[in-house]
Amino acid sequence: MELNCTGLRVLITAAASGIGRVIAETLQQNGARLHICDVNAEALAACQAALPGVGATVANVADPAHVDRLFEEAETTLGGLDALINNAGIAGPTGPVESITPTAWNETLAVNISGQFYCVRRAVPLLKQAGGGLIVNLSSAAGLFGFPNRTPYAASKWAVIGFTKSLAMELGPHNIRVNAICPGIVEGDRQDRVIAAKAQAEARTVDEVRSQIVRQNSMRTFVTQQDIANMVLYLCSPAGRVISGQSLSIDGHTETLRT
Repeated sequence: MELNCTGLRVLITAAASGIGRVIAETLQQNGARLHICDVNAEALAACQAALPGVGATVANVADPAHVDRLFEEAETTLGGLDALINNAGIAGPTGPVESITPTAWNETLAVNISGQFYCVRRAVPLLKQAGGGLIVNLSSAAGLFGFPNRTPYAASKWAVIGFTKSLAMELGPHNIRVNAICPGIVEGDRQDRVIAAKAQAEARTVDEVRSQIVRQNSMRTFVTQQDIANMVLYLCSPAGRVISGQSLSIDGHTETLRT
């Protein structure tokens, strides 16, 4: 099976740490040329130093002006574009719907779905110029299941699925594939923060919440960041050339998100 991505020109959002960083490392190891962005300038500089040759832009994808600058710099770095990995996302607030402020709601949707739109609208002309390409949108198991006390996050991730399916239909005739990845419970600092917030909101201990969460999937396991990066690599490679319009769950088979 050919998973080589030699020469593939890829832009990855929120790639200075976490899942995005592992995706960047994995794609570069397999021959891709990269431009990345992040809101954290210090983490971005550290990532760029660790991955020689990678272009980088400090950018918040929720701001269209930042996205415009990102794509101008990425086009300069890469000379075009073959793949966009829409990885940027935030967890949003945890709590009953009546406690969620309009500001928190709007911020979650601004990053998780509007940011993807801002990037796609700039990426598509470049992908068409390249004769085709790939868009990977990060959704979540929460984009497939109801998620009580996480309504802004769930709403934004369901929106990503609809966005992805519609783009796949619209862009398929241009040889542009569009897929969504739906991670389950991914190990890492971000998940630790989510678990802590959930424990506080429900007056439970962190250990109680963590133990309950791992029982939400059939395999009783957390997902690793590398698991997600491996699927991105597969989609970017020739092996994924006819996969489009899919919501790909990397989650040990989520049964429910209710705890």
